[in-house]
Amino acid sequence: MQLQAERDERVASAIAHWAPRFVTNGVDYGDFQRVTSSVETWAEWLPAWVENGHRHAELARDAEARGRTLSAGEAWNQGALSYHFAKFVWMLDMALYAEATKLAVDALQNAHGHLDPTAERIEIPFENGTQLVGNLRRPAGDPAPLVLLLPGLDSTKEEFFGWENVFLARGLATFSLDGPGQGESGLTTRIYPNYEVAATAALDTLAARDDIDLDRIGVAGVSLGGYYAPRAAAYEKRIKAAVGISGAFDFGECWPSLPQQTRETVAHHTGASTDEEARAKASELNLRDAASQIDQPFLAITGRLDRLIPWEQTKRQADEAQNGEFVLYDEGNHVCNNIGYKYRPLTADWLKEKLG
Repeated sequence: MQLQAERDERVASAIAHWAPRFVTNGVDYGDFQRVTSSVETWAEWLPAWVENGHRHAELARDAEARGRTLSAGEAWNQGALSYHFAKFVWMLDMALYAEATKLAVDALQNAHGHLDPTAERIEIPFENGTQLVGNLRRPAGDPAPLVLLLPGLDSTKEEFFGWENVFLARGLATFSLDGPGQGESGLTTRIYPNYEVAATAALDTLAARDDIDLDRIGVAGVSLGGYYAPRAAAYEKRIKAAVGISGAFDFGECWPSLPQQTRETVAHHTGASTDEEARAKASELNLRDAASQIDQPFLAITGRLDRLIPWEQTKRQADEAQNGEFVLYDEGNHVCNNIGYKYRPLTADWLKEKLG
């Protein structure tokens, strides 16, 4: 009975913390209500969302058979989101986790084929024989400035199609990166506190291209990516401007406010075997030495109502950077996903202006 109650509590926590995030990133609100209302235990979460992904995949295949390519692409993207959110903080069965990851990756590739055929999957050689993976998208016209989009602890490039469109509409190319411990790259790698090594590997791989403007590179990250973005800017000076959204200055200090699922996800992606070890690993993700090295324009954004990363943590990033700016939305939650119409345009407009 105790295990049952714990699982039920995790379902309630997931719904309470992440409902705005699902919808802002494109999950249909009706789907969110229907799927979550059917889930009573945490063990049921992944299968329910995978099944919802299958429903959208079936719609996509039917649309393809009828030659309705736009509808097919939209349905594939809905499928990718469902598969992604099935496993985003679900650590009960890693074989099912890996299977859902592959389903999400494949569904988004199918969506790209219909909605943005110029999108490219790029594999990046990394350390110890592993690889990182990113999706490159470019606006039409001359080579555009590039923005690296960095997920957080539990987000991935499969969550970012809608966010990428905000930048593309403003003439900015995007490269959404599954770095160490993230998305499909996380199946073979652990979290790196020194995330700049991932940014450097990505930029080295892109360096020979002539269809993006590599003299004008920005970076933006959400949640733990809001730590990774300023961290990368501190040490990778090809980055000319950075935005962090709801990022921690010291992730370990945020441990008491993190949901249990998030703590378990930290443990898995750092290789920790106990809660205490996971908290120690989280404490390695800090900007104590790095913040003062951020000499590029840097914008930190967060919401006063953030229940995961206290807003003061994000403000400290801007305070200790050399050219930091800080925006606090009083009504904003974690990553301000309840007001995506505010933080997303601000991020893209600010980066466009700083990159010229």
